[in-house]
Formats: sequence, C-alpha cells, structure tokens
Amino acid sequence: MTGVGNRDDLVIDTRSLGRRPGSMLPYRATVSAPSRIGLEMIAIEPGTPIDLDLRLEAVSEGVLVSGTVRSTVTGECIRCLDTFTDELVIEPQELFAYPDSLTVETSEEDEVRRVERDRIDLEPMLIDAAAAVLPFQPVCSPDCLGLCSVCGIRLAIAEPGHSHETIDPRWAALAEKATSEGTDSER
Repeated sequence: MTGVGNRDDLVIDTRSLGRRPGSMLPYRATVSAPSRIGLEMIAIEPGTPIDLDLRLEAVSEGVLVSGTVRSTVTGECIRCLDTFTDELVIEPQELFAYPDSLTVETSEEDEVRRVERDRIDLEPMLIDAAAAVLPFQPVCSPDCLGLCSVCGIRLAIAEPGHSHETIDPRWAALAEKATSEGTDSER
C-alpha cells in the first residue's frame, strides 16, 4: 500500500472550466485516499489508490461532476470474520453550487456542495457516495458458511460433516446417569 494521500489531491481547481454553461472538462487522475472512506466494516483504507474518471460540466448554478470512481475496499466478513478485498465502483453525479447562485441562496448550508474560491472538494462527495453503495453487512463471498457456533472454527476449512454432539441441559443428568450405569455394568 502506498502512503496516505494528501487531502488536496481531491480538491480540483475549476478556473480552467470557466462558468459558461455547457463547458466541459474531463478530469482523470489516480490519487491516494487521504483518510478512511466507507463504513465501519468495509472501506477504502488510507493510502489506497482511487482512480477518478470524471467530467466537470459548467451549468448555470455551478459545476456538475459526474463519471466513474474505482478503488479497492477492505472489509471484514460478518459471517466468518475474515478480512477480504473487493473492487468498489461509484458513479457519482453531484452539483457543486456557485457562491452567488440561486441554489446556494435557497438551500441550507449542509444541503448542497459548494464551489469555494473556484475549487471543489471531492472527498465529501466520495464519502457519501461510498456509504450509499457499500453493504452494511459485508460478506467475503455470497456462499460463506461462517463460523461453527460451538467451537468457532471457520466452516469453510472444517472437515466435512463438522458437528458437535450437544445434549439438552434438561437431559444432561439423565445422560450422565446412563453413562455411569453403562460403565458400572461393564465391570
């Protein structure tokens, strides 16, 4: 894994795009994740490469960002507790409003992303987009068998027919008596 990315790697200067509606600017880059992006059990870890293939489009109210974001996520399977990796593909479409736009004037502070000093910060957009597509209960594979509820061994590596003889505690005394009588009669 590479070193932790610089937070500024996800900040894009939009001055070369201009403000004329319809102007477009492709933005392709590979950056390192500056922080953990995702959920508790599965996320893009800091320093993981993030491939950005985006299109910035000037619209009357701001800059519309759309495209594809790819990265690798690391997760912990909720069934077997093994660590696994998977590919994450996000297709964001987000408006970053100009400071003087009607969108900013009619929206609460946290309702819309904003163009600040001709720059847009992609990190909050990526955090929200990843949270929307990542599973809350990740599994290493759809057919993961999980752990044995008695001994805790991963069932994927347990011998075929793995099982434990369990006796209902209400019958344990009777089973114990039967076992001791069996050994008494063998004498």
